[in-house]
Amino acid sequence: MITFFILSSATILLFIALLHAYWAAGGRWSLGEVIPRTSDESRRLFTPGKGPTMIISFLLALAAVLLLTQSGYFSLPFPAGLLKWGCVICATVFVLRAIGDFRYIGFFKKVRHTRFAHNDTWLFSPLCVWLGFSYVLALL
Repeated sequence: MITFFILSSATILLFIALLHAYWAAGGRWSLGEVIPRTSDESRRLFTPGKGPTMIISFLLALAAVLLLTQSGYFSLPFPAGLLKWGCVICATVFVLRAIGDFRYIGFFKKVRHTRFAHNDTWLFSPLCVWLGFSYVLALL
């Protein structure tokens, strides 16, 4: 079961990293569903640039490598302490993302009727819990 969590999470992280690289390269698929919008859906809360989107892509790919290395699927020359703390940070970031900002993002958001909010409630936030749990399993 742990193997399933680790490998599925790493695959998902790599897919999301590729999706961010696609967006950074100018792709537009699903952008309307993945960026939070104001409560009346009149505008995006932010419009990420190419540079920050590529940084997120890189960090997601790095997160997948950390997870696979901590779990023993890769053998890379990461110092053990750095690897462990990297996984602790990833677990924390994903759990905090699932909790959210209490307004637009996460399980405890107030704005719940936008397309993004629907996807966040049923896909993005549960996925963040799944990913956070995967890092905890990798650390055991």
